[in-house]
Amino acid sequence: MAEHHLPGSPPVPVLLRRSARARRISLRVSQLDGRVTLTVPRGVSEAEALSFAVSKSDWVRGHLASRAGDVIVGDGAILPVEGRPRQVVCQATRRVRLDPDALVLPRDQPGTRARTFLRQMARDRLAAASDRHAQALGRPYTRITLRDTRSRWGSCSSAGALMYSWRLVLAPPEILDYVAAHEVAHLAEMNHSPAFWALVERLYGPYAAARDWLRTEGSALHRYRFDPEG
Repeated sequence: MAEHHLPGSPPVPVLLRRSARARRISLRVSQLDGRVTLTVPRGVSEAEALSFAVSKSDWVRGHLASRAGDVIVGDGAILPVEGRPRQVVCQATRRVRLDPDALVLPRDQPGTRARTFLRQMARDRLAAASDRHAQALGRPYTRITLRDTRSRWGSCSSAGALMYSWRLVLAPPEILDYVAAHEVAHLAEMNHSPAFWALVERLYGPYAAARDWLRTEGSALHRYRFDPEG
């Protein structure tokens, strides 16, 4: 993908991506990181595509302005843990401590220490939920891995390997549990057929509210930056 810029103050970086499947020029502003992507079908010149992007400059800048800013995890920041806002408190301590309304961190590399703590917490919660749902389903999984994925909250491979985003630990517990039920259900139904959704409902219960929460609120979990690389 080639990077270009929309003129103005400040210039807006735009990634130009060619797609054999695209039928028309399209612009997308990611709510996760503010990235602007210009998708161009075959047969359309770069000049025509960039002209289209320039014509949509006001729309692009409006979306970027409405996007909530990133939160650097450090002293005084507010970070949700299991859906509950906690204030980050940096102290002269070697241990990370989760209190009802605070996440207490060492002053040295607080973001990195917070991420390590939260990843382990996510692994514990997701393993427990996956074990419970797999037992109810009567199908074992092979392993669990955690990643910081932006395109999906979880996946299940044909070999029975479960993958989850560790950022689910920032969401309310019922959201994490829904994603675990969703992926475990794929051990039996590797699709999104009516039979699959019936299985999710059997494992989790009514799931519409949890699925809607992820669609409307999930992208905000990526606002929190734990080190210069994210």
